[in-house]
Amino acid sequence: MTNFIPAHSTPDANRQIVLASRPAGIPLATDFALRTVPAAKPAEGQFLVRNLYLSADPVQRGWAANPALTPLGAPLRALAVGVVVESRDAAINTGDIVYGFLGWQDYALATQAELLSHIPTPRAPVSTYAGVLGMPGVTAWLALNDLAPVSPGQAVLVSTAAGAVGSVVGQIARHRGAHVTGLTGSAEKIERCITRFGYNAAFNYKTGDLAQTLAQAQPGGFNTYFDNTGGPILDTAIRALAKYGRIIQCGTAATASWNPPPTGLRNEREILTRVLTWSGFYIFDHIARFNEAIGHLSALMQNHGLEHDEDISNGIEHAAGSLEILFAGTNTGKKLIFIG
Repeated sequence: MTNFIPAHSTPDANRQIVLASRPAGIPLATDFALRTVPAAKPAEGQFLVRNLYLSADPVQRGWAANPALTPLGAPLRALAVGVVVESRDAAINTGDIVYGFLGWQDYALATQAELLSHIPTPRAPVSTYAGVLGMPGVTAWLALNDLAPVSPGQAVLVSTAAGAVGSVVGQIARHRGAHVTGLTGSAEKIERCITRFGYNAAFNYKTGDLAQTLAQAQPGGFNTYFDNTGGPILDTAIRALAKYGRIIQCGTAATASWNPPPTGLRNEREILTRVLTWSGFYIFDHIARFNEAIGHLSALMQNHGLEHDEDISNGIEHAAGSLEILFAGTNTGKKLIFIG
């Protein structure tokens, strides 16, 4: 066991956080229940993973709402990082670290189809492979580089700028020579954006006149808007973009429910007159590129530093309420639950 893998137990039973009721919007702690079942044994081609860190991610709101992805009584579909404790797959060894769709539970029976990354020898703390070197970091790297490659001198705007994705976007853009502005929800997060994540400027979207703030911050308009929120923030930010600007739509956290679909300002005139490019990015279309992106992020971390914050709760019982914390914005970094 390397220093990067935390000490952990291997109990006989498997605790699971199961979906007890279908959420109406943001999943609440009361929508879940704790169940204990025996730990399973892998069949040929499978391996048994002892989950160490469970991940809480905005996308789980959609997974919890979809009966095909999470039936009632089943563990919530979730990403997790863990250590292989038994394997009947020749390519996966006992002791390897894996990250993927392993669910909110102590143990997961998995095949390689469930994995996003396989780390035989971790070079960073295991928790980072669920955060800055996991889905959030890979999302930031691929979306920014594929959809709006940054050139020196460009102006980049990022929402949820202190979050797990936004904080990496800001650092990548700064390393590429951009002037980077962040939008976040508290004075404390503004401080972190500037002192830890290298933003040139950051603003609280909850206070003051956001349209006026953005106009003063970048009179010539922003070249790129990396959007993790949608909603009213997007309605304002889109009107602060320069001609030929680009929008990366990576999340819609500002909207609590899509049933019925909400209505807002009409933005098509802004798209037309500013000649904007508005692209969606869905990370799970790019699973085959995870290891490639992790390699780039690891190099960035080693050569230049890649600051990241983690908000880690200790104990599986904290998983049920973690999505409420996430959507309330009270977490202070990538939200994880250590269950080892």
